[in-house]
Amino acid sequence: MLVEDLDYELPSELIAQEPARPRDSSRMLVIHRGSGEVEHRVFQDFAEYLAPTDVVALNDTKVVRARLRGCREPGGGKAEVLLLSERRDGLWEALVTPGRRIPVGRGLSFGEGDLRAEVVGRTAEGGRLLRFSNAGDLKAALSTMGEVPTPPYVQRELKDESDYQTVYARSPGASAAPTAGLHFSDDTLGAVRGRVRAVVCVTLHIGLGTFRPIHTARVGDHHMHAERYSIPEQAAKSVSAALAQGRRVVGVGTSTARALEAATTEDGRVRAGEGTTELFIVPGYDFRAVGALLTNFHMPRSTLLALVCAFAGRELVMRAYAQAVGRKYRFLSFGDAMLIL
Repeated sequence: MLVEDLDYELPSELIAQEPARPRDSSRMLVIHRGSGEVEHRVFQDFAEYLAPTDVVALNDTKVVRARLRGCREPGGGKAEVLLLSERRDGLWEALVTPGRRIPVGRGLSFGEGDLRAEVVGRTAEGGRLLRFSNAGDLKAALSTMGEVPTPPYVQRELKDESDYQTVYARSPGASAAPTAGLHFSDDTLGAVRGRVRAVVCVTLHIGLGTFRPIHTARVGDHHMHAERYSIPEQAAKSVSAALAQGRRVVGVGTSTARALEAATTEDGRVRAGEGTTELFIVPGYDFRAVGALLTNFHMPRSTLLALVCAFAGRELVMRAYAQAVGRKYRFLSFGDAMLIL
């Protein structure tokens, strides 16, 4: 597949700048893979599409205050850092702005100098390795100095940090939200729990792997950046039992799908435990775990759109996207939902 096969025209006015209020009032486009039928509903109808035997899987990652604003030393020019993952104590992988002015060896200072870092290396993806020298408890420092990062296409200031967290977020570590889960309110989640066999949580800390653009001409040549995931024992048992019995597993979000697919063996057994995954799901991939998928509308030429096309077929997905654009659905992180059955 060529990256141009994942292209479509996205009018800028359809890029949502804030969530629907209430959040479960967002629209929901429903695709039936078997018939090719497309329906137009609202997210409050989500539970109607679930069977009592289903297992619904959520990603309970929590977005951390991973954005730091500071200055370069020496010189005092502005600097912005987005922390992605910790490699070992005090050494962090990060994206920095302005990148050309922050080479290896440059110092960075945040707050009143209470937090300092030195750029000690570069990553293959163009990021930086930062070593924090006087961080103490960096998590505590981030709670006071850091900001919850939102995607660059969201131009409005985030007034309420909870807008960019799911109602079931529990495990801090993500640099971006699992946006399919943002549609759930406590009420809609309660309706789901009351309808299905089980609701389980897995964790995939969303980072560069999920939101890094595809820069290769052929989609398959793109390399996914590793992201950390965790599958609790009970979640592994519930999903494994569903697969063994031919029951459906409904994945909420592409990150949930990647975590489950990374942890599922060829014989349909889900491994509990922690790990990292570089799994890049593209058309032709044989899904082992996920039988239905709730997701958002994604950027053109993105790894997320590639996964959705792998799940539902490119032709059907692009036809649905064209309908969504024509009906003025809201796109991307704060946008509307798509349910693929």
